[in-house]
Amino acid sequence: MKRSRFSEEQIIGILKEHQAGMSAVDLCRKHGISDATFYKWRSKYGGLEVSDAKKLKSLEDENRKLKKLLAEQMLDNSTLKEMLTKNF
Repeated sequence: MKRSRFSEEQIIGILKEHQAGMSAVDLCRKHGISDATFYKWRSKYGGLEVSDAKKLKSLEDENRKLKKLLAEQMLDNSTLKEMLTKNF
């Protein structure tokens, strides 16, 4: 997965500038980002504080790990079921 040039703290800072009254076009030009990136950030991080963003990231990481564990367990189960049907 491609890593962002901006940290969550920087993204939230940019969004706070927008809330303070700076236009989206000016912000995009100032920070060298596209309009799509700005609006994507706004939908994901809008209204969050830095601590909330860190919690969100840790929850997303935990969710990714749990999904991986579930997929591995389902694969193991299907393999065992397949082996049982071949034996009988």
